[in-house]
Amino acid sequence: MVLNELTIINYKNIAQAELNLSPKINCFIGNNGMGKTNLLDAVYYLSFCKSYTNPIDSQIISHDADMCMLQGKYSFRDKSEEIVYSAVRRRQKKQFKRNKKEYDRLSDHIGLIPLVMISPTDNELIIGASDERRKFMDMAISQFDKEYLRSLVRYNKALQQRNALLKLEADQLDLSLLDLWEDQIVEDGIFIYQKRKEFIVKLSPIFNLYYSQISCSADTVSFDYISQLNDGDFSELIRRNRQRDMAIGHTTTGIHRDELEMLLDGFPIKKVGSQGQNKTYFVSLKLAQFKYLLETGGSTPILLLDDIFDRLDAIRVEEIVKLVSGPEFGQIFISDTNRESLDRILHRLNNRYNIYSVVDGEVKVMLR
Repeated sequence: MVLNELTIINYKNIAQAELNLSPKINCFIGNNGMGKTNLLDAVYYLSFCKSYTNPIDSQIISHDADMCMLQGKYSFRDKSEEIVYSAVRRRQKKQFKRNKKEYDRLSDHIGLIPLVMISPTDNELIIGASDERRKFMDMAISQFDKEYLRSLVRYNKALQQRNALLKLEADQLDLSLLDLWEDQIVEDGIFIYQKRKEFIVKLSPIFNLYYSQISCSADTVSFDYISQLNDGDFSELIRRNRQRDMAIGHTTTGIHRDELEMLLDGFPIKKVGSQGQNKTYFVSLKLAQFKYLLETGGSTPILLLDDIFDRLDAIRVEEIVKLVSGPEFGQIFISDTNRESLDRILHRLNNRYNIYSVVDGEVKVMLR
């Protein structure tokens, strides 16, 4: 799958850009704050219907504009083509269209354009709260498993409804309604739990292989998937804790409390990892996600590398370069502040790349 043409209007600091893209590598060069990440984020938005860095849609519109627009023209392995369009207007519902037809549900779009983004903010996977790691699992699995995404939506709705009931006074509480929402939580929760376990089991050996290759070290890396559902029957657990939940006003049992502990040599990497080890860890994790999507979904995902070479030693950079230059990787978007790291990639690829400069949101093709 390839993004052939990208049109941007008023997306963050990019007033206007119309790009004809390389099917292999597209490099965006510029100083920090110039808009390189915003370009990659626009590509991400067309895959996930949301920004990688801004959870509120109104924040992606340029400050002096009333709306922003993105459009991408894609071609697939079977020669089919898709046009994806999005428009966000202030104080209005956003539009998202596939071949000029608007989606009934944005969740229906997830998985059409598989994509993996690697960014310095991914360090939150290591040092951040547990919801960052749950989000990683959910986004990865949802790209190839529609039923997982539907279950996740139902689970979160049921959880919200149960929490609302738990806040009521005892004489106002409808126990039959509470039973109904708990049944929904249990049904979808067990399904999500099983899918997460399967994902981690399959991802782990790929992740280990990439980490070993990039780090060129004897470090051992692993995951520990921690869930309350490991401890017994979910239905029994949630009903056993009902009185406690009513006292504190929220649900204390379920897959919304799962944790993916990330380990280096058997210890939590957030406590023992160096800056280089942390970065190698999350880069390897995201590349493993790419490989997993490729093997599971069949379509080659787009890979976005946002300023990932900074603060990595030359050996690790060289190993990453070798990996992404390989034949199994398809279209890649790279941002960086200089061409030194990029040139090491580009010389391997003959003429299958484009280079752009980004200055104050203005994008121009650079001469090679």
